[in-house]
Amino acid sequence: MATEVKVPVLPESVSDATIASWHKKAGDAVKRDENLLDLETDKVVLEVPSPVDGVLKEIKFAEGSTVTSQQVIAVIEEGAVAVAAPAQPAAGPQEVQPKAEAAKLQAAAPASTTPAPVSGELPPGARFAAATSGVNPADVAGTGRRGMVTKEDIVNYASGKTAGVAGGARPEERVPMTRMRARIAERLMQSKNSIAMLTSFNEVNLGKVMAMRKELGEAFEKANGIKLGFMSFFAKAAANALQKYPVINASVDGSDIIYHGYADISVAVSTDKGLVTPVLRNVERMSFADIEAGIADYAKKARDGKLGLEDLQGGTFTITNGGTFGSLMSTPIVNPPQSAILGMHAIKERAIVENGQVIAAPMMYIALSYDHRIIDGKDAVLFLVDIKNQLENPHRMLLGM
Repeated sequence: MATEVKVPVLPESVSDATIASWHKKAGDAVKRDENLLDLETDKVVLEVPSPVDGVLKEIKFAEGSTVTSQQVIAVIEEGAVAVAAPAQPAAGPQEVQPKAEAAKLQAAAPASTTPAPVSGELPPGARFAAATSGVNPADVAGTGRRGMVTKEDIVNYASGKTAGVAGGARPEERVPMTRMRARIAERLMQSKNSIAMLTSFNEVNLGKVMAMRKELGEAFEKANGIKLGFMSFFAKAAANALQKYPVINASVDGSDIIYHGYADISVAVSTDKGLVTPVLRNVERMSFADIEAGIADYAKKARDGKLGLEDLQGGTFTITNGGTFGSLMSTPIVNPPQSAILGMHAIKERAIVENGQVIAAPMMYIALSYDHRIIDGKDAVLFLVDIKNQLENPHRMLLGM
């Protein structure tokens, strides 16, 4: 019985998807729930599993094709068994050359039986390696199938050359944007062109937070099965501050301002395909353990390409941590329709004055970019000061202060 494989139901905000890669080809045996292909949308990469056991009978769309919700993209013959490709038949009598003619051809043939490498037949990786290293593929003996020159052949050959010979290359490579990268670019331009964005800064002494993590980190992990990180402190501090300054948590809809009575915080997560912002919902009601577990779950999903569209939708405020990559200070860009984003940065030991004494303290610059159409500078500054006060006195968070 033939079973159709369809594009999953896409949410209203996603009109279509692109076939990123097929993991099976026509004629392959497939098992129920085995991933057949990856679909790339503007926001996430979706896996499409096989609905039944059988054989992939037909693929209707190639990689790179654009498909829509519930469109049939393949057909599986349920219960069928894949048949091995038949062996090549032996050469018939008409294909066997006379011995004398074969001897003449052998004598006329070049001494080497390995086909000369042809640059047009290079795999993409080998072609780019050759351009990068300044190596002429025709000079390289191929070790691949049919004498093809591989990337390893190019690298090994280049390693024996002088830097002066191989150092003059000016390689370029043109590749199309992925849908996700194109969507990120579109959203950034939308933010730049539609929001009157301004950024305010402050700095935080994280000495007490670090002392709390050192003192209670082991017990916290034993009790909750998750490590106590920095992000839970920032998420909780932000959720508390958003309750005090609701305009920071608001969004613009036409000529209206929508005030959200909950803190759905988007947490920026970096992936190979770009930055994604899964949403922690109702952070104002979450414990530190809940926040850490939610972040860890999203991080794993992002690494494995398992984030769903529902994980990314919504969000009233965003936190991004450029300090993970060593950023000391930045001006993060607001993610519409949100009105503000908090930027964390690298923790550095700096000299500060405390009680009249100069001491070294673990300091972090924090930044708040915001939509100046609805958020005044006063509210933005007070919001940052509130976060600073909570992080420099972390027991305040436990008391809801």
